[in-house]
Amino acid sequence: MTFQSVLDAIRYDLWGPALLDFSGRLLTALLILGAGWWLAHRIAGLVGKAIGARGGDLVLANFLRRLVLIALIVITVVGALDRLGVPIASLLAALGAAGLALALAMRDSLSNLAAGVLLVVTRPFRAGDFVDISGQQGRVERIDLLQTVLATVDNRLITLPNSQVMNQPIINFSAREERRLDLPVSIAYEDDPARAIEVIRRVLDEHPRVLKTREPQLLVQRFGASSVDLAVRPWVRTSEVLQAQSDLLAAIKAALEAAHITIPYPQQVLRFAGDPPPTGLRPAAERAEEAIPRS
Repeated sequence: MTFQSVLDAIRYDLWGPALLDFSGRLLTALLILGAGWWLAHRIAGLVGKAIGARGGDLVLANFLRRLVLIALIVITVVGALDRLGVPIASLLAALGAAGLALALAMRDSLSNLAAGVLLVVTRPFRAGDFVDISGQQGRVERIDLLQTVLATVDNRLITLPNSQVMNQPIINFSAREERRLDLPVSIAYEDDPARAIEVIRRVLDEHPRVLKTREPQLLVQRFGASSVDLAVRPWVRTSEVLQAQSDLLAAIKAALEAAHITIPYPQQVLRFAGDPPPTGLRPAAERAEEAIPRS
C-alpha cells in the first residue's frame, strides 16, 4: 500500500470540518488566554495604583493587586476551557472535590491565607514600619497571600507565615511619631544624685533632638552594686531614635565629666591570705578608734 493510497482512503469530508472547527476553537481559546492574561495584569496594576494614589497603604495595595490578578487569571482559564468545549459543570464539580481534598491537605496554607486577609483588613502595621514579631525585628517589606516578609537592619530577609504573625504579639515601633528613650546613666556613690540630675537636665533642655512638648523623666532608679543608677527618659521623634540616643549619651558623658561627676564601672579588689586588709576595708569600729585623738 502506497502513501497515496492511504491518503485516498481517508475521507476528507469526514475529518476536515471537525479539524477546522477544533482549530478555530483552539485559536480562540489561545486568544482568550493571551488577552485575559494581559487584561488581568493591567487591571490588577490599575487597582494597586488607584489605592496608592488615594494615600492607601502599600501593603494593602500589593495584597489586593495579587488577589485581583489571581481571580482574573482563574476566570480567564475557565473561559478558555469552555471555548475548547470542556464541560464547565463537570469541571467545576471535579474542582470542588479536588478543592475539598486540597483544603484538608493544606490546612496550614489556608490558615495563612485567612490570616493574611485579616492582617490587611486590621492593618496592625504598614509597609515600611519597623516591627518586632515573635522576637524577629525588621522593616515590613510586604504581606503576601501566605507570608509576611521583613527586612532586618543588616539587610537580611525574614519570611514569617501569616498565621504566626497574626497569633503573636506585634510590637510596632513606628506606629507613633514620638518615642521615649530609656538611657542608662550611672554615677558613683560619692557623687550627689541631685546635682547629676541637674547637669543632665541642662543637656536635655539644650539638645535639639529632644522634644520640648513632653517633659523628660529624671529619677533615681536604684542602688546598683557599684553605682547609683539614674532613669533618664527624654522624648524624641521616632525617625531619629538611634541617632538621638547616640548623641544624648555622648553629650551626657561629656557634661558629667565636665562637672567632675564620676561614671563608675565595676571593680574587684583581690587580697591574698595573710595580707592586711586595705584601709577602706577594715572594720568601721577599728577605723573609728584610730580617729579618736590621743591625749
